[in-house]
Amino acid sequence: MGQKNNDYIAIPALLKIEEGALNRIGTYLKESDIRKVVIFFGNGLIDMFGNTVMESLRNADIEVLEYQELDSVCLEDITTLAFSLPAKTQAVIGLGGGKVIDAAKYSGFLRKLPFISIPTSASSDGFSSASASLIIDNRRNSVPARMAYGIIVDTAVIKSAPERFLYSGIGDMVSKITALYDWQYEEDLGLTEVNDFAMMIAKKAVNSFVRTPFTSIKDDLFLKELLDSLAMSGIANEIAGSSAPTSGSEHLISHALDKLLERPQLHGIQVGIATYLMSLVQNHRYKRVHTILTDTGFFDFVETLELDIHDYERAIDLAPSIKPFRHTYLHEEKYRVRAKELLHEDETLQRIFRN
Repeated sequence: MGQKNNDYIAIPALLKIEEGALNRIGTYLKESDIRKVVIFFGNGLIDMFGNTVMESLRNADIEVLEYQELDSVCLEDITTLAFSLPAKTQAVIGLGGGKVIDAAKYSGFLRKLPFISIPTSASSDGFSSASASLIIDNRRNSVPARMAYGIIVDTAVIKSAPERFLYSGIGDMVSKITALYDWQYEEDLGLTEVNDFAMMIAKKAVNSFVRTPFTSIKDDLFLKELLDSLAMSGIANEIAGSSAPTSGSEHLISHALDKLLERPQLHGIQVGIATYLMSLVQNHRYKRVHTILTDTGFFDFVETLELDIHDYERAIDLAPSIKPFRHTYLHEEKYRVRAKELLHEDETLQRIFRN
């Protein structure tokens, strides 16, 4: 047997990624026999999407027991919220960005209720993952939760979100290239056992995405590929029983930046930069990573952020302590040294950091 008994793998029972999906929420939930829900909206999103969602649910005879805007991911707040949910609640809906998705996901998990994930941006694979990023003792931490029962994504809504969220999603998706290489490296050293099926799913997801032709990152096909691939990434993690298929040394750099900086960048932005750096360190598919991050405009966007190269140097040193039980390339000193050298040597990284 492998690390995990895969007799039962949770995958979303409801997966709709299409234009106009927001108008059909009621129909989707009715088909799943969900009749009484609680909805958490991201900041300012009741004004934007409230009427559409409420009307769709009303037309399908689905009762909204409670709804509110939510802006906290503090463990204490989410726990209090979870245990004050009405007794008749059949599902918890989270509509918005990463914060409200994580909060709704975790409150549903605590109450053993199905969670319906409705992201309004494609900034990361968090909408499909079985973990939640919460604030515990003033620090952001990833905690286990449960895979969403349903994922509903309206591509028209995603398209209207600020472009930085799309760049973040692109960065998070491309990171599977270096994450999978780290995971394979761990197995080659005899320190873990790769789940071949999870590896295959994650590889298919990223390869399908990076090979998608596009003229604009807002092309319908490109957006659909990005969202499908991010959803598949969450399922790869579920199969593996860990985040190893989608999170390696590049994610450790981003998590380290979250700890070091008062105002970190979006998760996928940090991850995308770190992915390019680690692809050079690993000497693995760095041309492919460079091409997609160049062609989508990711690098051009990042250049406007005026990032400090020293923050990334510190993050590289801190990275292994984020997950001491893993063994990525960055867990070895020679590769940390190489990563810091590359920050100052590589032409593209020099352009990004302007130092």
